[in-house]
Amino acid sequence: MTDTMRAFVMTRYGGPNVAELRTMPRPVAGPGEVLVRVHAAALNPVDFKTREGKLKVIQRYNLPVVMGNELAGVVETVGAGVTGFTTGDRVFARTPKGAMGAFAEYAAVPASVLAHAPASIDLPTAAAIPLAALTALQALRDELHLQPGTKVFIPGGAGGVGTFAIQIAKHLGAHVTTTASPRGRALVERLGANAVVDYTSQRIADHVRDMDGAFDLIGGDTLDASFAVVKPGGTVVSVAALPEPLTATKDLGRGPALAALFWLASFGLRAKARRHGVRYRFLFMHPSGLELAELGALVDQGKLEPIIDRVVPFDQIADAFTHLESGRAKGKIVVRMVG
Repeated sequence: MTDTMRAFVMTRYGGPNVAELRTMPRPVAGPGEVLVRVHAAALNPVDFKTREGKLKVIQRYNLPVVMGNELAGVVETVGAGVTGFTTGDRVFARTPKGAMGAFAEYAAVPASVLAHAPASIDLPTAAAIPLAALTALQALRDELHLQPGTKVFIPGGAGGVGTFAIQIAKHLGAHVTTTASPRGRALVERLGANAVVDYTSQRIADHVRDMDGAFDLIGGDTLDASFAVVKPGGTVVSVAALPEPLTATKDLGRGPALAALFWLASFGLRAKARRHGVRYRFLFMHPSGLELAELGALVDQGKLEPIIDRVVPFDQIADAFTHLESGRAKGKIVVRMVG
């Protein structure tokens, strides 16, 4: 094994031209870490938002930096103190928020965010799970507290997070209303959506009401509409709008300065929410190997199906980003490093 690898690297903040495939030093597994030979990694909106510099207030990177936030592969070596993983194990992970590193042939990952990949699927499919499925699980179970009979609105159900969110909400016993285009309607219905609003021709306000909570994946006007369709006393969780103070303290473990900044940034949204008698919460998910293991078990039990828009070779990652940023993907986009 050589001491270099191919990686997709961000050299500065900006548009698509600031990231490129290049040769980088291969990482090593430090104490508590696992070196993974990456077979596949998936793309997410957080990747291009990071590249554009939109998340610099949350996380700044020492450039150049290897991009990518979720991966699946095979354990190459384990660092000191690691138990539960051994060379040759099939694994998947959402990399730590401050590290990235998934768009590479090798990645050193803390064992705490790693889990054994579901046995029933291949590694490119497993790579599509961690970030989106963990986001959905934490929003629906931990923030919205879904239970049997809960009525939840999940706009954007055909996207990467949405396809997992519909299935997890149904697994928790909720009644799910979503939005989709005519092209995405069959998919969201197959995943379990009880009601579908065609956002190309129908107004949310005309077809959705009396929801116990909402999980916003779109932001903008859709978030405003979500405030209006949730019952007073309910909660709207978003991953597409502006962070609020709890994002700083609970999700990011930061202090009062960032919380104050987020208080100001989200003041208008929180005021809109209050006018409707609902609570606004922005979620920045946290990596968790234990929760990934739960999700992997659901996959192996046939209760959670990763939806893949396409799998492309690593050489075509720039084209994959173009497709992701077009907003037309149904499910996840995956790049394959092996095979």
